[in-house]
Amino acid sequence: MQRVRNSEFFRAGQEKLPEVTDSEKQLLDRVQDIYFSLVDTPPVLENAVKLTIISPILFIAGLYESPFQVKAEKSISLQEEDECRIIEGRIDILIIKANLWVTLIESKQLSFSTDEALAQILRYMLAESDPETPTFEMISTGANFSFVKLVRGETPQYARSSEFVISNPGNELYRVLQILKRLSQLPD
Repeated sequence: MQRVRNSEFFRAGQEKLPEVTDSEKQLLDRVQDIYFSLVDTPPVLENAVKLTIISPILFIAGLYESPFQVKAEKSISLQEEDECRIIEGRIDILIIKANLWVTLIESKQLSFSTDEALAQILRYMLAESDPETPTFEMISTGANFSFVKLVRGETPQYARSSEFVISNPGNELYRVLQILKRLSQLPD
């Protein structure tokens, strides 16, 4: 597998991005406010992040409507050693269209970074995706968001977007929504 660093490889996440409407911005601002409320009143539980951060973004992007399908039954385990302790987490994959996957990374004790899950996710995508169609994926911890493009072939190639962080100044969820909406418009 080869990582592509040429920005031209993943143009769908950079150009012709749809506008974010004022009402969408208001909703995303509320999602960001909820994130800060969660962080300010620990513990931050996995299901709370899924319900209050990820689910609203997917709803605003229109990804719960036809032609998308929600499939939450797939699960991949993640393990990481941290000071002689095994930290376990789970990657729940929500496959919503043939060429667009959304992945939520969850952990019970520590948050995994999107980098730590990338290798496993790429292996899984290689096994499950159509060899003729590029596959796009959003990886999120609820705090960090990143997009991946995978093209299978003789030598599979992938590229990542910038990482968008919910706690950065402004609201980077606007860009996350733009990319989700753009990827959801791509043909199968």
